[in-house]
Amino acid sequence: MKRITILSGYYGSGKSEISVNLALQKHIDYIVDLDIINPYFRSRALHELFKEKGIKLVESTIENMPNSDMPYISRKGVYPFIDKSVTAIYDLGGTENGAKVLIQYQDQIKDFDEIDFICVLNVFRPETSNKKDIIDSIILLEAQTQLKVTGLINNSNLINETTEEDIIHGENIIKSVSEELNLPILYTVIEESKKKLIKHNFLGEELVISRIVARKWL
Repeated sequence: MKRITILSGYYGSGKSEISVNLALQKHIDYIVDLDIINPYFRSRALHELFKEKGIKLVESTIENMPNSDMPYISRKGVYPFIDKSVTAIYDLGGTENGAKVLIQYQDQIKDFDEIDFICVLNVFRPETSNKKDIIDSIILLEAQTQLKVTGLINNSNLINETTEEDIIHGENIIKSVSEELNLPILYTVIEESKKKLIKHNFLGEELVISRIVARKWL
């Protein structure tokens, strides 16, 4: 995992859940919630947990007023690009406009060797259910952000109904994308409650997650 990790993916891809779990497991300094569109399932809902764990949260609400959502991101969001001593995860919104928010940091994004721009994929979402649609979405994402995607995450799941075969099905599709675009599968996500049932040796680092963001809303 590089010093700065930017996560993108369609609604339902699980990028916010992955952002939070990665931040906690990898002891990240900053989590920057760039989703100014969707009011649900956002990493910013866990500001108390981040405070407890010593993670600095940057987002769009006015300080000390957690429900005051505004269509902007605090200027503190640029700090990790400037201060090379800190690590950060950037959680992008799941729409075209959500991805474009990243352009505001274009002048600060200079050292690409220390930045991962990762696309989170759930093949059970209609927008990313097959190789062609995934590749088309990556091309559009790169055009919107003016950054090159550097890796993929297999988060293929059907929530509580997920089986090992479902994750393998996702891996087969995403592997074909990986081979065509020459992009590594960096992580395969497995929910903690399913871990004991999984025997397959998946591609990428195995990322075992707890349902933290979803638990806040469901």
